[in-house]
Amino acid sequence: MKKLATFAAGLLVSATAFASGGGDLMQSGTDLNDRASLQRGAQLYMNYCSGCHSLKYLRYSRIAEDLGLSEAEVMNNLNFTGAKFGEQIQVNMTAEHANQWFGKMPPDLSVISRVRGSDWIYTYLNSFYLDESRPLGWNNKLFPNASMPNPLWELQGLQHAEYGELDKATGERPVHALKITQPGQLDAEGFKTAARDITTFLEYAGEPAALKRQSLGVWVILFLALFTLIAYLLKTEYWRDVEH
Repeated sequence: MKKLATFAAGLLVSATAFASGGGDLMQSGTDLNDRASLQRGAQLYMNYCSGCHSLKYLRYSRIAEDLGLSEAEVMNNLNFTGAKFGEQIQVNMTAEHANQWFGKMPPDLSVISRVRGSDWIYTYLNSFYLDESRPLGWNNKLFPNASMPNPLWELQGLQHAEYGELDKATGERPVHALKITQPGQLDAEGFKTAARDITTFLEYAGEPAALKRQSLGVWVILFLALFTLIAYLLKTEYWRDVEH
C-alpha cells in the first residue's frame, strides 16, 4: 500500500506540474537505439547540466559500457569532478553555494525522465525566456517561476515571451508564445536536436537497463516462437496414436 501511495503521489505531482506549466508538450522524438544521440547527449549534459545536477544512480563506468565509449574517452571528456571511473556522477557544488545561488540544492536528475517523461524534459529545455522580474532573470513557460537560469542559452540564444491578453481573474498576462530575439550558437533545428540529445541521455539515465532489455527482446521473441513450434510438434506426436 505504501508503494502504491507513493506512485499515486508521484502521478499527482506530475499532473499538477503539467497543469501549472500551461500548454501542450512538444514531442521529443527520442530514440534509445540512436547511440550517436546518446553520446552527444552525454557530452552536452556533462558540459551544461552536471555542474548543478547530479546523476547519483549512474556511474561513469556504466556510461562507457552502454554508450560504447572507452574509459579514457569518458574520463577525459565527461568527468569534470575528478571522480574515479567506477564512481557515481556527483557535483562539486557545495550545499552552501547552492543555497546562496539558488535557494536550495538543485535536484538529482537520475530518474527525472521516469517522473516527468521525455516530452516534458524536451519541452522544458525549449521553454526558457528572459524575465527581469525573476531573481536570476529567467523564467520557463512550461514550469513557471523555476529557480534556475537557462543552462543552454549560449546554444539557443536569448528568448523572450510574447504575452496574451490580460486575465482578469488573475491579473496576469499569460505567455502566449516564445521568440528568439538574439540567435545563439545553433539555429532553431540545431538547438532542438541538442535538446533532444540531452533528453535521450536523461531517458537512458533513468533506466540504463532498457538498452539491454530492448536488445534481448528480439531473442526472447525468437526463442518463444521456436519453443511454440517445438511444443506443437511434440503435441502432434503424442496425439497421433490417440487419434488413430
